[in-house]
Amino acid sequence: MTTFVLVHGAWGGAQTWRSVRPLLWGAGHQVFTPSLTGIGEREHLTSPQVSLSTHIDDVVGTIRFEGLDDIVLLGFSYGGMVVTGALEHVADQVRELVFLDAMLPSDGQSAFDLVGRPLPAGDVPWAVSGLPRDFEDPAEAEFHLARRSLQPIRTLTEPVRLSRPLEDFAFGRTYVKALGDARNPEGPDMFYDAADRVRDHPAWRYHESTSNHMIPQNRPHELADILLALG
Repeated sequence: MTTFVLVHGAWGGAQTWRSVRPLLWGAGHQVFTPSLTGIGEREHLTSPQVSLSTHIDDVVGTIRFEGLDDIVLLGFSYGGMVVTGALEHVADQVRELVFLDAMLPSDGQSAFDLVGRPLPAGDVPWAVSGLPRDFEDPAEAEFHLARRSLQPIRTLTEPVRLSRPLEDFAFGRTYVKALGDARNPEGPDMFYDAADRVRDHPAWRYHESTSNHMIPQNRPHELADILLALG
């Protein structure tokens, strides 16, 4: 039996995984899908104080209080920031770290850094609305778009802290890239940039999907097959 901890992206929630969870449960595995503070089912807890550190604490708390070990820890999209930051606390409990079309930061980088945007200055809103998202199934679009939350901006501006490069940790590493979205020819393009970094690296497993960014909703069976193959 494998224990999966799946971390959703910005503006989302645990509902991101509603089509993936049954597939992993049905194969006999444990699945934990924490909702991050201030978004998803915990949007009632939003505030200007919610930061990347808050979301890291959410994931670390799930692993600690559930007593989880030997886990497959996955970050989707912005969730890559969260799982990277969580390593300072739970690296010894991780067997495989998976980035699902996700941000892949180095020490000291924020989500804004990876997007290529300057940090906001002056009087700016403390929460921001989401980027457009496309779903292959209209029913999935209706369900998920109605449940998007504002994202506290400190989750996007706070830099991650990582004591050493990801390749120096003892766990395995996997990156899954969605090819259905065109690359930004002017750059930077954080997900394609991440794929370029790891595609041929001997320390990484690398997979591609013809889906657009919304792999968990568009291709749950494909994603489950990738995760189950990690054993």
